[in-house]
Amino acid sequence: MQIEVIKGSILEVNADVIVNPANSLGLMGGGVAGVIKRFGGEEIEKEAVQRAPIPVGSAVLTSAGKLKFKGVIHAPTMEEPAMESSEEKVRKAVRASLELADCLGFETLAMPGMGTGVGGLPKELSAKAMLEEIKSFKPKSLKKVILVDIDPEMVQAWQKNLC
Repeated sequence: MQIEVIKGSILEVNADVIVNPANSLGLMGGGVAGVIKRFGGEEIEKEAVQRAPIPVGSAVLTSAGKLKFKGVIHAPTMEEPAMESSEEKVRKAVRASLELADCLGFETLAMPGMGTGVGGLPKELSAKAMLEEIKSFKPKSLKKVILVDIDPEMVQAWQKNLC
């Protein structure tokens, strides 16, 4: 499976689905979730909330609203909004995202830094955990994971851990 690292907006990548580092309640306030909701529409959050609670370690797919993607995967890195995340929660969220995208037959998945915003996880720790999970995943349909973030520190952390 190919792994690509990009500095930029997750809304501008060429992927089948994107990942929202969510909370278990499905509420989309700040960070990446807020951007997805602002540009994709309130219906994305409404669908996520209807599927809540979404336990850490699981993921759900909603529509992508006005966005060009086939859907948004909501993978909680925390139980409630603005809670601290952890390396284990990030690992579970990444694994759940990969499993759901692969199970649904998607070929490309874009994912931002997980747990590093309001979750407070150091970028280096998140990058290492994310890449270990991605590299150990054995896909059936998933061909490419795009790691994309506007934060240059996150991008550098992925690049450092990619080898």
